[in-house]
Amino acid sequence: MHGHQPHPVTPGGARYLSDDFFSKKGKRRGNYNCGRCGLPKKGHVCHLPPLSTTDSNSAAATPTDSATSSATPTIPASPPLSAVRPHQRQQRCSKLRRALSFDNIDVHDLPESDDEGGEECLSPDVELDVGSGKLPMNCLWEVLRRLPPPSLLSAAKVCKGWLDVSRRLWKAAEELRLKVPAKTQVGCVGSVLQKCPALVRLSLTMESDMDSTMLACIAFSCPNLESLEIFTCEGSFNRITGDDLGRFVADKRCLKSLKMEGCSNLASFVLCSTTLSTLWLSDLHSLSKTVFNVPNLNEISLDFSCQEKDTTDLTTMMDGLGRSCPKLQNIHIASLKLSHSVVLSLTAANLRCLRMLSLVLGSEITDASVVAISKSYSNLELLDLSGSSISDSGIGMICNVFPETLTRLLVALCPNITSSGIQFATAQLPLLELMDCGMTICDSESDTQHPNNDTNSKISPNSKLHLLYQKLFIKHARLKKLSLWGCSSLDSLYLSCPNLNDLNLNSCKNLNPEKLVLQCPKLESVHAIGCEDVLIEAVQTQVSSDSAPVEDRFSRKRMADGSKRVRIPFSFSQQLLDDEKISWKVRKRRCRVRVVVE
Repeated sequence: MHGHQPHPVTPGGARYLSDDFFSKKGKRRGNYNCGRCGLPKKGHVCHLPPLSTTDSNSAAATPTDSATSSATPTIPASPPLSAVRPHQRQQRCSKLRRALSFDNIDVHDLPESDDEGGEECLSPDVELDVGSGKLPMNCLWEVLRRLPPPSLLSAAKVCKGWLDVSRRLWKAAEELRLKVPAKTQVGCVGSVLQKCPALVRLSLTMESDMDSTMLACIAFSCPNLESLEIFTCEGSFNRITGDDLGRFVADKRCLKSLKMEGCSNLASFVLCSTTLSTLWLSDLHSLSKTVFNVPNLNEISLDFSCQEKDTTDLTTMMDGLGRSCPKLQNIHIASLKLSHSVVLSLTAANLRCLRMLSLVLGSEITDASVVAISKSYSNLELLDLSGSSISDSGIGMICNVFPETLTRLLVALCPNITSSGIQFATAQLPLLELMDCGMTICDSESDTQHPNNDTNSKISPNSKLHLLYQKLFIKHARLKKLSLWGCSSLDSLYLSCPNLNDLNLNSCKNLNPEKLVLQCPKLESVHAIGCEDVLIEAVQTQVSSDSAPVEDRFSRKRMADGSKRVRIPFSFSQQLLDDEKISWKVRKRRCRVRVVVE
């Protein structure tokens, strides 16, 4: 045996040992068995001839790659994950953290990557060892596919079988929803997107700024993308320009749906695509040039910011939109620049497939605009003229033209509409299912106090004092949602709607509780924010007493083969109740009264 021999300590030797120590890398685990004969290495001397140079190099590369496989992926400058060879790995970047989340889950501390092992996949019929039992592949697939990305990355480290299943899940993912926190590097998003080569639907909630680099990363990482949604949070800014947007739409030939918020930096854009069918752009402002070369577009939503000095020419835009997009079915335009001339430009396009038309916040839209719409589009199913200046006469024209097609009518913020117009609409539109009349039955000047409280002060002729304390009677068989928010001049309300399930009475301050009648057995939600306590109590009393009981379970039963339900004789049902063999409680459908902002 050899005793311990201390090393001589000299200044030069200490410096040499120190440099040698810091130059060494951390220990990397390799194979515990001999590479030639397969026996354990501990206390083993192999007598087989050594491997060739090529084999030894390939054998030595395996533990090195497996050691670096747990590193966090860096900025993806390589091809997508599905194209990377099994033993090709990327270097670790310690300063780059994953800062992504999924389905409202904060994932600042994601587990390390699971990119080790081969690319082979297991068959769904194979059984995997889990503890002391066997777990079929299809069961494991159903369990793991319901996990968010951080949990899926953790599950991939359980065993080789779970790793293969998780890799298959990443590759088979078609929809992904991510939240990108502030100061997140583009490489983090790209590393996650490249794990999903089959991704077709992507939704990003941006807490950081959105720019052309992020858009280029999405275009590179998702070659088969069909739907893209970009939502901006408070404090984030969308820096994408019109040129960036036009280039992205032209390059993504599979893109069918594009929805983007915070588009105040576009200035102008030219969109050319033969596959795009849905386009939503919000927060637009002062567009100097807009070209839509999208022949298959069937839904468009353009939401302009409510800022003054908007120089967008909506008349020219609607003219070009009508000529280049003949298949439009749904149009939504929200802008303070909407006027009668814009409506005329839109109706001149003669869009035969148009079914939904929403022109919001256009105070210059009048009854003449309703006449133009009625002549050009007689098959509308939804009409939204909220914020316009139409009156009861316009409501009458709508009822005369769309009695057999219109199911949703929204006329909120229309001060010239009275309770008579609303009652006429509900009586003449039998297919109506949704109606929004917010801020219509109200006196806009009642809350404005005059400078002097002199009783002899003159009242302007435009005041609506004669329209205060209005009464509203609605009896409709198909109406499901009714909104009367802000109708401060409403004094009496009588509703007989058997299918009504949502009622909005927010800020109906003058509604008399004694003149409130709700005959709505299917009512599920009543909004009463800003109402008097007496009115809230009256609403709660009526909805609790009128709750419809659920059908008695003893009245019907299914046949032996389950084909249809037949009625049970009353005597048999009564006998079961008398014998108390089974006790069924008659439950009531509860209606929720919302009095606090949620």
